Amino acid sequence: MSRPLSTPMALQEAGLISEDEVAALAPVADHYAIAVTPFLANRIDRSDPDDPIARMFVPRPEELVRTPEELADPIGDAAHTPVPGIVHRYPDRVLLKPVAVCPVYCRFCFRREMVGPGIGETLAPAELDAALEYVRTQPGVREVILTGGDPFMLSPARVKTLTQAIAAIPHVEVIRWHTRMPVADPARISSEFVQALKADGAAVYVSIHINHVKELSPETKAAAARLADAGFPLVSQSVLLRGVNDDVAALADLMQALVAARIRPYYLHHPDLAPGTGHFRVSVEEGQALYSALRDRVSGLALPHYVIDIPGGVSKANAASSDVVETPEGRALRGRDGKFHPYKG
Repeated sequence: MSRPLSTPMALQEAGLISEDEVAALAPVADHYAIAVTPFLANRIDRSDPDDPIARMFVPRPEELVRTPEELADPIGDAAHTPVPGIVHRYPDRVLLKPVAVCPVYCRFCFRREMVGPGIGETLAPAELDAALEYVRTQPGVREVILTGGDPFMLSPARVKTLTQAIAAIPHVEVIRWHTRMPVADPARISSEFVQALKADGAAVYVSIHINHVKELSPETKAAAARLADAGFPLVSQSVLLRGVNDDVAALADLMQALVAARIRPYYLHHPDLAPGTGHFRVSVEEGQALYSALRDRVSGLALPHYVIDIPGGVSKANAASSDVVETPEGRALRGRDGKFHPYKG
């Protein structure tokens, strides 16, 4: 992977921030990891102050503004970690976090206090063995979700070894990799890497985090095609972000482009209460209105689930407003025409 831009000075030399901003961002760099791959840096329009890729990856001084409701661990990973590297929140699935570094660091990341060089910890071989042994002792676990950090930071050889080790666990039926790599550095998704993901005895899915259609570059589409052509079902996860995709046209463009690229929209996350991310958050009411408008605009194939992770790690909550309402005249259904239609069923 090409060396990422990981300091304010490097961002300034690449023309992504001004000379005056270098000093202002030094405290941000001291607290949160920075990385912008050369590939993504080249996709940023320096003449557009509202460029969505810059908004997601270039740090801002606002990140040091923390509000009372924000949490270092907003979805409760720590409370559900029985052994290092495992998060066991739901009975039938676990998260496995083999690495704590990423190719890029999203400025809105809900794990921003836990990832980055010198911040999070990549599992040592003995710790990874212990994490896999935990999964072996949990017969109710049928799905292992690899996250982090970004597990596609692993080499093809390590990916192959890990995939085969998980697939060899009799009760595990599904392996799901969560990654930003096809967006951040699509060349890393080589034929060798794709082959390393294959497993006998388990279905392997790849979930790609993507928030704006501008991230769906020709190279990213080609990386996704290599995965899809190899037989891996692809899904997406997106975060609803102020200044990036908080209008229905941007959301519709993204979801329809994902479907055309053979990536099934899966989750649209309401932004988590991570420290210093208030400038990205929309209100729940705004999110519900946007999602209702999106629901009226795209087909079911292009419609993700709109969810909020309950702080503390209880579960996800369905955040979408219902189209079924009770009126004085009885039950009614909201149609895409915006009207409520009586329903006697």
